Amino acid sequence: MRTLVFPSRTSVKVGYIMSESKKIEELNPGSRSVDVLAKVVEISPAREVSTKDGSTHNVADALVADETASIILSLWDGDISKVKPEQTVMVKNGYVSLFRGNMRLNVGKYGTLEDTTETLATINTENNVSNRSYDQQIPRFKPLYHDDRGFRGRGRRR
Repeated sequence: MRTLVFPSRTSVKVGYIMSESKKIEELNPGSRSVDVLAKVVEISPAREVSTKDGSTHNVADALVADETASIILSLWDGDISKVKPEQTVMVKNGYVSLFRGNMRLNVGKYGTLEDTTETLATINTENNVSNRSYDQQIPRFKPLYHDDRGFRGRGRRR
């Protein structure tokens, strides 16, 4: 896998979905395929959770920050041991989700969490974007086919 870096802070992974380098302040609940460079401020103790499919996983929350803001990074299983406080990390191809109405940065299935030698001189923990509250709307189920007479499916046969 090759990474091409362009002057506009955008990197393209050849053969993959394009990801964009962003500062934490620029993230929003719809942010997808983002690269974020941040310093780990603190890590919560790992807890065991059960998922919808019945499997159990370890999850920890890390507060990460850059010069613009801070956000909670959700760490799952193997990623927990990769980070330590005061370490600078790069989340590549990450995404933002809402958990109980608050933003979380996630590595996800297609993203990576990497240790980096880059340093951040100053960090901003006063502006925590995870403290902002958003309305988390649950989408209504809509059938694939529906006409104005109330029929579902491909229609009535005549």
